[in-house]
Amino acid sequence: MHVLDNPAWSALTGTQAGLAERHGRSARYRPDVSPFAAVDDPADPAAWHDLAALATSGYQPLLAAPGLTAAPGWTRAGGTPGVQLVGAGVRGAADPEAVVLTAADLPEMLDLAALTRPGPFGRRTPELGTYLGIRRGGQLVAMAGERMRPAGHTEISAVCTDPAYRGAGLASRLIAAVVAGIRARDEVPFLHAADANTGAVRLYAELGFTVRTPIVFGAYRPTPL
Repeated sequence: MHVLDNPAWSALTGTQAGLAERHGRSARYRPDVSPFAAVDDPADPAAWHDLAALATSGYQPLLAAPGLTAAPGWTRAGGTPGVQLVGAGVRGAADPEAVVLTAADLPEMLDLAALTRPGPFGRRTPELGTYLGIRRGGQLVAMAGERMRPAGHTEISAVCTDPAYRGAGLASRLIAAVVAGIRARDEVPFLHAADANTGAVRLYAELGFTVRTPIVFGAYRPTPL
C-alpha cells in the first residue's frame, strides 16, 4: 500500500505523532488541531474497534481513504466524495509577497477561514506546518499552508482568498510558494479536493497537479447499541 492510500495514518504515526492521540491501531489529531483520524487498515473492523475509544464526547472522526466504507457498528454522519492530486512534477516558486504567518496572525487566519470555508480549520491547525499569506492594505486576504505530512509527502491545505480579492491569481501564487518549501525538504506535494469544488480541481490541474485517485472523506460515529 502506498502511503497516500492512507495519508493520515502515515502522518499521525510518523512526522506528526506529536500532534496525535493513539489507541491501538487507530489515531487522531488532537481535536483542536484537526478532525482527521485514521486506522491502519480501513477494511478491518478490528481497527475501527480501536477507533471507537477515541470517538468520545461527541467527536466524530473524519477519515480519508480510497473506497472508504464504514465498518460494522459505525454510521456515516457526513462527508463528501473527492479526489487526491499529486504534484510529482510541480517545482513551485517563492513569492516576494508571501509572508510566513505566525501565532500573531491567528485571529485573521481564523476569520479568513470562517469567511471562505476551505475545510476544517481550528485554533491549533497552523501547528501542522508552514502557512503563508498575502496582505492588501495590511489585511490578510489570502493564505495557504500544510496539513498532513505522510512519509515523503506534504499536503497543501487551507487554500483560500477573500472573495473581494479573487481573480488576481493569489491562490496560485501561494500554492507555488508552499510547494517551493515542500520541495526544499525533498518531499512531494499533494492535495485533496471535493468533487463538487470543480474550480479548485481545475486550478490544481493548471498548476501541474494530476489526479492520483478518487478518495472518500467521511465523518463517522459509533452506532448506538
